[in-house]
Amino acid sequence: MKKIYFFLALALVVLTQGMVSAQGVLSFEKETHDFGTVAEGPVITYEFKVKNTGNQPVVISNVQASCGCTTPEWSKDPILPGKTAVVKAGYNTSGRPGAFNKALTITSNATPETQMLFIKGTVTAKEAAAPAPSAQEVANSAKLELTTTAFDFGKVEKGQKVTAKFNIKNTGKQDLTVNGLQSSCNCVVHKLTPAVVKPGQSAKLELIYNPQVLQNRVETVTLASNDITGSAATITLKANVVENLAKQSSVKVNKASVPFK
Repeated sequence: MKKIYFFLALALVVLTQGMVSAQGVLSFEKETHDFGTVAEGPVITYEFKVKNTGNQPVVISNVQASCGCTTPEWSKDPILPGKTAVVKAGYNTSGRPGAFNKALTITSNATPETQMLFIKGTVTAKEAAAPAPSAQEVANSAKLELTTTAFDFGKVEKGQKVTAKFNIKNTGKQDLTVNGLQSSCNCVVHKLTPAVVKPGQSAKLELIYNPQVLQNRVETVTLASNDITGSAATITLKANVVENLAKQSSVKVNKASVPFK
């Protein structure tokens, strides 16, 4: 009888160890992001990159912010072992000058089940609004027009630089310049040829995209220019970011291996 109890206890220990070893683990690239000093007004965002370093899929079931001024976004799909994802944190700076330090509580089936992320920074008070441009200034302004406002790269390797080309036309009365752009991923740069677009002339805008996060991505790019006739021009970039394009599933057709497209 003692031998039976001994073997039962041994089996329980082995089973418990097996259950402990089979687990998902979320490893964040960093747990705190400092925005530094930002101007009051916009919603500022940061994407926390996370990798499943365990041996079981992980599903993030909830991300709870410490206040209503912080908005989290995350993928509901399972994060497979060795794969990456992002948890996006947005902070609304409007009406909130001063220092801030906010927490995000991550709940998942990983070990541990609860993890914390933090965002902090200092919001400078909004200065008195500049006077709106006069009707004459608007009428004489440069005016940026895009022939298309979206581009889908399809499948792209993580870290691969790909380029989307757009045509810009200046339908205004002054020279047009594009002096920068904004994107939440900070993974898009631009090149405008020529750099100065004369009234009535066109130019080629190249957006160079360098994705660093796997999964289907939608990036909104806002162009900063001297066009004061309306809201800033925006472009939407889409991509299915994969680890390696060479690793495609294949199917046998007439004894030949044909990759899925």
